[in-house]
Amino acid sequence: MALGQPTVGEEEIEAIRAVFASGWLSGAGPTCQALESRFAADVAGTAHALATSNCGSALHLGLKVLGAEPGDEVIVGDYTFPATGHSVAWTGATPVFADIRPDIWSADPAAVEAAITPRTVGILAVDVFGQPADYDELRQIADRHGLWLMEDAACSAGATYKGRPAGSLADVATFSFHGRKGITAGEGGALTTDDPELAAHARKLHTYGIAPAISREGMTDLPIPEFDELGYNYRLSDVAAGIMLAQLDRLPTLLANRRRAANWYAELLADVEQVAAPVALDDREHPWQSYVVTLAPEVDRGAVATYLRQHGIQCNFGTYASHLQPIYSFSGSLPVSADLFRRHLAIPMHANLTQPEVERVVATLEDAIAASR
Repeated sequence: MALGQPTVGEEEIEAIRAVFASGWLSGAGPTCQALESRFAADVAGTAHALATSNCGSALHLGLKVLGAEPGDEVIVGDYTFPATGHSVAWTGATPVFADIRPDIWSADPAAVEAAITPRTVGILAVDVFGQPADYDELRQIADRHGLWLMEDAACSAGATYKGRPAGSLADVATFSFHGRKGITAGEGGALTTDDPELAAHARKLHTYGIAPAISREGMTDLPIPEFDELGYNYRLSDVAAGIMLAQLDRLPTLLANRRRAANWYAELLADVEQVAAPVALDDREHPWQSYVVTLAPEVDRGAVATYLRQHGIQCNFGTYASHLQPIYSFSGSLPVSADLFRRHLAIPMHANLTQPEVERVVATLEDAIAASR
C-alpha cells in the first residue's frame, strides 16, 4: 500500500492536450497566468500568486524580495524538510532554528522570540504536514521586533487558520506541487502575497531578472530587455500549469477524501496502545498532506517500519529535526524537535484511501507494535 498517491486521470491529460494545442509549452506563459489567477483567488486568498519551478525556488525568491542577505539571521521552525533552512542559506543569511510545539509540531512562538538577536531580520514559519502555525502570535512577535514574517505552506493547499486560508497568513507564503502534496503536477510551486511590490520583484527575479517573454507577446516593435539585477530560472512550465489547473478543480474532493481518511485513522488509533494520533486544532483546517503518528519512547521504530514494509505497507519517518543535520552545524539544543524526529512514523495518506485500507494499516501497525516488544 502506497505511502502517498496522486489523484490524476483524463482531466489532467485533457489539460495537457490543451497546452499542446496552444503552442506555448515553456514557462510563464498563458496557462501559468491562468493558474496564478485561480490559485491566488481560490486557494491562497491573496492578490498575487507566482507559479515557480518548485517550492524551494519560491522560498528563495520570497527571502530575496524580503531582503535577506549575508550577515542576517532568519528564525526557522526546526521540524521541516531542510529545503526551508537551505533557502535561507542560499541568500547568504543564517538559519536559526527554533524548537516546536509538542502537539502540532510548528514553531513554538516563545522559542521563536527567545531566538531573536540584533541580526534577526525575519521569521520563517512552517505549516508542518499542512496544519498552519500560530500566525497571530508570530505576527505579534514580528511586529514587536520589526521583523518580516514568511509562511512555508509547502503542504498547506486548502488549509485554514481561524478562517483565513494558508498562503495569506504572512507577508509572503510558498507552496509545493511535488508528487506527495495534496495537489500536484509532479513538481512545481507557487509564491503568494498581497504586496504588489514584492510580487513584481519576485516575478522579475524568477525570469533571470527581466520581465517574462509573454509581456512582449504581440508587440510590433522589437523591445530588447536589459538585465540590471541577478535573477534565476525559476519558472513553471505551462505543461505543469495545465495539470495544476485540473488539480485545482479536484481540490475540494481531494481535501474531503483526505479528511475522511484522517477521521477513520483517529477513530481506530484511539484503541492502539503506544501510538498517538496527530492533533488537529479546532481553530484551523488540516489538509492532511501526511499522516504521522507518534510512537511511545520505548517502541523500536525501525522494527515497526520493517514489519509494515514486509507486510506491504509503505511508511517513513516524519520529517527532519533540521538542527541535527551536519550541514548546519547548529550548536543549540532543541529537545522537542529532536525527540519527535526519533519517534514519528508516517503511514499511508492520500485521497484514494478506502476504509478497508485504513483498517488494514491500523491492524498491521498494532501487530507491528506487538512484534517489536
